[in-house]
Amino acid sequence: MTYLFEYLTFLAETVTVVVAVLIILSTLISAGFKQQGDKDSGHLHVEKMNDGVRGLRHAMENGLLPAEAVKKRHKQEAKLDSRAEKQLTQTLKKKNTDATEKEEDETSGRAFVLRFDGDVRASNVERLRLEVSAILTMANHKDEVVVCLESPGGMVHSYGLAASQLMRIRSKGIPLTAVVDMVAASGGYLMAAVANRVLAAPFALLGSIGVVAQVPNVHRLLKKNDVDVEVITAGKYKRTLTVLGENTEEGRKKFTQELEDVHDLFREFVAQNRPELDLEAVATGEAWYGKRALAMGLIDGLATSDEYLMDLCEVRDVFEVTWVEHKKPMDKFLGKVNGLLDQASSALDVFRR
Repeated sequence: MTYLFEYLTFLAETVTVVVAVLIILSTLISAGFKQQGDKDSGHLHVEKMNDGVRGLRHAMENGLLPAEAVKKRHKQEAKLDSRAEKQLTQTLKKKNTDATEKEEDETSGRAFVLRFDGDVRASNVERLRLEVSAILTMANHKDEVVVCLESPGGMVHSYGLAASQLMRIRSKGIPLTAVVDMVAASGGYLMAAVANRVLAAPFALLGSIGVVAQVPNVHRLLKKNDVDVEVITAGKYKRTLTVLGENTEEGRKKFTQELEDVHDLFREFVAQNRPELDLEAVATGEAWYGKRALAMGLIDGLATSDEYLMDLCEVRDVFEVTWVEHKKPMDKFLGKVNGLLDQASSALDVFRR
């Protein structure tokens, strides 16, 4: 039994060393990679979604209809497209406006689609920033921006920045629609509230207008083992609650006060963008599913993103705008390192049990 315990201890120490080495190596490589600059970090991809919908219909026609009927349909469709293009050309020629007005008329009435899949840190906010900047170079008040949003929320400052990126669209007078298929809670709803309209699937989860913080404290465990921890600060509230030091009632009150202040900011932001909401009823930290959220006024209608975008393709040209990061050999290596770290972490968890 002693031998087994010594072996497990040795295994845990070995895994710990390996994890430490991999973390250091990953950090150094990442730092060196960042120093190379981001001049070629990615590119903007714009895809016309109407073509995708048309492609699906053509595939169904090819599978269900006789060849002659398919050919006839495609010819009729081509004629309609050609006729519409000629009518547009003639209309533009008749206009007695300057070049700027012509350009605006020619490029208006479109829809631009963004997709935001949020984690705790709202890691995609940098990509969102670039996509919004790209859209704002072309969009005008006759267009529409649709953001397909999925997020359970996370860090306050991260989601505050993400919401601010969407505010850039609103501030330009461009209609903004948020569509939620599964969840937009807490920071996710903070983003959704910016939109002129919020749509959600019948069982999507929305709301959670609240703030939560958890701080573990091991002071009593350290004290029991005669371990002293000195927490030295300059500034009365530089540290309110700590992990290692002894927490005080004054620190707890201040920490709670700070949480309440963030909650107030959250409430004010939602009220500013959705003034019809009964905040006393919805700003309790609770979340509601689609139909209930509609009754509470958190959303404006029920629809999945597929449903809304397919309907939009019937009346507008719809373009999905995505910032695509370039895959580099170093990224693959770091991915493998992260995989090894996950495996090592799992091994340590097994040992702890």
